[in-house]
Amino acid sequence: MSLYVDIEKDFGSFRLSTRFEAGEEIMGILGASGCGKSMTLRCIAGVVKPDRGKIRLDGITWFDSEKGIDLTPQKRRAGLLFQNYALFPNMTVEKNLMAGLKAVEKDRKKARAAVAEMMERFYLTGLEKHRPSQLSGGQQQRVALARILLTKPRLLMLDEPFSALDGYLRWKLEMELMDILREFSGTTLFVSHSRDEIYRICDSVCVMDKGRSAPVAPVKAMFEEPKTVAACMLSGCKNYSAAQPDPGKRGREQETAWVRAIDWGVSLECGQRVPEDISCIGVRSHYIHLISGEIPADAQNVMECRIRRIVEDVFNMVVMVSSINAQSDSHNVWLRLEMPKEQWKAYEEQESAKVGDKIMVRIHPKDILLLKS
Repeated sequence: MSLYVDIEKDFGSFRLSTRFEAGEEIMGILGASGCGKSMTLRCIAGVVKPDRGKIRLDGITWFDSEKGIDLTPQKRRAGLLFQNYALFPNMTVEKNLMAGLKAVEKDRKKARAAVAEMMERFYLTGLEKHRPSQLSGGQQQRVALARILLTKPRLLMLDEPFSALDGYLRWKLEMELMDILREFSGTTLFVSHSRDEIYRICDSVCVMDKGRSAPVAPVKAMFEEPKTVAACMLSGCKNYSAAQPDPGKRGREQETAWVRAIDWGVSLECGQRVPEDISCIGVRSHYIHLISGEIPADAQNVMECRIRRIVEDVFNMVVMVSSINAQSDSHNVWLRLEMPKEQWKAYEEQESAKVGDKIMVRIHPKDILLLKS
């Protein structure tokens, strides 16, 4: 199973330009609201026609602007689960499922048997005569997904499937959905703005930003080593500074191994060659460490900062600091440190730790993320 997508669509104030390939896997499409994730799915399903490009599944062309090919949604048989599930409100659960089956099964007896089997598989037995308004959000989702799978889709696409659910129900359904998706022998596209959902559910991920897609990467690789600012932000990183290579400092092989963090007013050792085209660096909040007592002789990337704010979170402490050498006093260049409450309490017992106090922090070279725009 292989999906190839290379499409463009101009909406005037917004331009969609998406390109990726996906195999027999669950590929996530991660991006902020309005970046083009849902529109990409609609173009693949045939609901929206791209201006140009190609869409192929298993060597069969669904769309080709140059050759004038544009298969109907019915011929593509791409299962698309909408955010609102798109159930027929005036139909019962049983009739909703039968409606999805009509296109692929004409024998009414076989259709009823298939619906009954799917009802049992999705824990919907006993709800046959209920209408969507009488179902919980989780039950509605299971009905919508069962209806899609009854059509035996060649491709499965889920558009923010948990966005309308509360936290407890979302987690419960996520566990159920993961089992269902692993059984699907084909390509699944999973759209979300939640990095946590993408990390737990997907095998690979394509980050979208302002209508443009980035190269597909394995999920863990994207979170551990994001290559762009957009990908890094979506992965949950909170600390950024405009940056450039610092040619005044060299590594052992005479390659630039230092980067100038412009907003923080410091040069930092990276332990690797700094590409000329980087524009920014990122550091995750848990990787900025407090220094208590004397500064160790081998300490790298030590920064003198001033405490700006101390916030107690549910499980952690969040400490906002600003570099003494920062180019401005804007909130945008403050650094965010996160740590267990016990760690902060131990630090407070040894050091002065009030808002306005100076504080020393360190960043290990391997924890600096070198990013492109």
